[in-house]
Amino acid sequence: MVMARLLQLMLVFCIVGLIPTIRAETFDELDEYWSQRADEAREFTLQAYHSDPYEIIDHFHERHYDNSTDHDVTPTEEETSAKPEEVESEVIEMVGDNNSTNSTRRSLRGKGKGKWSKLKGPCTASNPIDKCWRCRKNWSKRRKKLVKCVRGFGHMTVGGKHGRIYVVTSNLDEDMVNPEPGTLRHAVIQKEPLWIIFKNDMSIRLNQELLINSFKTIDARGANVHVAHGAGITMQFVRHVIIHGLHIHHISESSGGMIRDSADHFGMRTRADGDGLSIYGSSNIWLDHVSMSQCQDGLIDAIVGSTAITISNSHFTHHNDVMLLGAQNTYELDKKMQVTVAYNHFGKGLVQRMPRIRWGFVHVVNNDYTHWELYAIGGSQSPTILSQGNRFIAPPHLPHYREVTKRDYASEDEWKHWNWRSEKDIFMNGAYFRQSGNPNYETDHTRRNMIKPKNGYAVSKLTKYAGALDCRVGKRC
Repeated sequence: MVMARLLQLMLVFCIVGLIPTIRAETFDELDEYWSQRADEAREFTLQAYHSDPYEIIDHFHERHYDNSTDHDVTPTEEETSAKPEEVESEVIEMVGDNNSTNSTRRSLRGKGKGKWSKLKGPCTASNPIDKCWRCRKNWSKRRKKLVKCVRGFGHMTVGGKHGRIYVVTSNLDEDMVNPEPGTLRHAVIQKEPLWIIFKNDMSIRLNQELLINSFKTIDARGANVHVAHGAGITMQFVRHVIIHGLHIHHISESSGGMIRDSADHFGMRTRADGDGLSIYGSSNIWLDHVSMSQCQDGLIDAIVGSTAITISNSHFTHHNDVMLLGAQNTYELDKKMQVTVAYNHFGKGLVQRMPRIRWGFVHVVNNDYTHWELYAIGGSQSPTILSQGNRFIAPPHLPHYREVTKRDYASEDEWKHWNWRSEKDIFMNGAYFRQSGNPNYETDHTRRNMIKPKNGYAVSKLTKYAGALDCRVGKRC
């Protein structure tokens, strides 16, 4: 009896002694896995980086043709006579819970309500990105044509263009390691390229951060899709991701735990801060027609060497720290960061960071800034900011916060050398943009083929349809 007890004790001590070893090996494996992912992402960052960013701006301008909204967009002969094989038919419709609406929320269709329900008359597209695909009845049969429409630094982004269509049928998010087929989490972790759409309207409450794999498009056109009241969306060490048409709001921090990030890998994740969209060490990212508000941390963060990003046609409201581009003063790979911020509406209840930039080069073009409490555009660590054709409306009730710009952690002797330039912007309610850097900046970077952006006075038309659209299959969007 005594011998049996001794053997039991020895067995317990052996198991206890093995646990630290097992855990150490697991975390070493995780470190090795993410270190490899980080090294790969760094190489993709360098590949996506453009040594002459003004060439990309010229590309943006060359495609910035007539922006009037006085006429419908008529499909071309090529589009109306598309061959049957050109219509996208490869669909993955995973079996899941078909009751994909959340009973605790009111109807999400917005019938008789919402931003676009009161718009009457013919469909109009008000800027070059929208003119590329909107106002065509057959848009839902040619979803992947959207890839041709991206402009700016993210113009090479392909998302899930070369993959099949995956239909999300369930709003559930219950298993972080083995997600149910038909859920958004199951779709985004697949290794193959996928174009992800939604069977019907749904509100998705993420229990932990959603980790998106490379070469994915989340296309919410045709449904009213909210990611809300839970964790946010993360793109970490990935490339070629498109997110279009989502409502993202009321995002809170998540505790972390075992989460799958790929079909063949899962691991321990630490606490997530509560960002709506987190872009971490990633490249070739396009965010378009997204509506965002009320997240616990930032609405959008792009950090740790992320580059080749376009943020367009989106609507931001009711938030403090809106958009952070570069998070660390010591992380110099963010010098490779290049971001286009275009045709967005920065609206009610916003305070600051629209965006706030460290290092990097940011082209802020034809956005509508109708609200801020502290400042609109800020930065540190000598970023380059080219502001063109924006409308800035200072807060009438805060006379001391009419300056658009804010420099941090630098004396005037230092920041006076940073290139922050304003061209064709308009300023209302006493708003003003404090320029710095080379006074010949504009002439130094004019190209023979450059088409200048629209004047800030055109911004109300250019951003008229910012945010998630009420698109329905079979109708013009």
